Amino acid sequence: MGEGPLHVSRNGAVLEVIFDRPKANAIDAGTSRKMGEVFASFRDDPSLRVAILTGGGEKFFCAGWDLKAAAAGEAPDSDYGVGGFGGLQMLPNLNKPVIAAVNGMAVGGGFELALSADIIIAADHARFALPEIRSGTLADAATVRLPKRMPYHIAMDLLFTGRWMEVGEAQRWGLVNDVVPAADLMTRAREMAAVLAGGPPLVYAAIKEVLRAAENQDFRTVMDRIATRDFPTIAKLYSSEDQLEGARAFAEKRDPVWKGH
Repeated sequence: MGEGPLHVSRNGAVLEVIFDRPKANAIDAGTSRKMGEVFASFRDDPSLRVAILTGGGEKFFCAGWDLKAAAAGEAPDSDYGVGGFGGLQMLPNLNKPVIAAVNGMAVGGGFELALSADIIIAADHARFALPEIRSGTLADAATVRLPKRMPYHIAMDLLFTGRWMEVGEAQRWGLVNDVVPAADLMTRAREMAAVLAGGPPLVYAAIKEVLRAAENQDFRTVMDRIATRDFPTIAKLYSSEDQLEGARAFAEKRDPVWKGH
């Protein structure tokens, strides 16, 4: 299904989103709002369990904010939609796995978009940069997220200098999960998506909700909330058929069949 720059398709429980906006896959406010709608629909559809996001073409995953739109008067604080810039980084209650298949350069907001995913698989020619510093602008989401995803001093180097980081360096610092030849990128992403789609969706939801809380609360508070089922996803998990299914499958020495309820 194509809608402007977004090509959306589904393969069983996996949603694939290709962001294709030549020449650099840059994002303006209108496109961002559409991306938010797509990922909100993914979040709310119980038949979908995993999403893959990639860019069209081979050169750019995403070049970030559309500077042509900016030159035409679009402000940095425009309405980017329910999910914030790119539809992912501020989408509430997104409790399903998202894989970024980085097919080329991830620059500025495009780098931040990749950071919004749970798993990053990159083509072997991919590169990353935060060039905002060179134009006197803050790379806002990356400033918050990047020092938590890689060593602090390396993250600050990238934020302070705007330099390029080649994919090998990104993998060395643990920023990407896997690097593959460009021709194999979507095959590898689909393999990962198939593994995740076969896993327990209620546990994924609990993991993501607990991780979000852990960013703002101390360890003891989060652990107490887990123990008292204070998280909605934890309460749902521990009263679910899937919880019983997991125990039965273990006792019966078979693979569990997860239903998500």
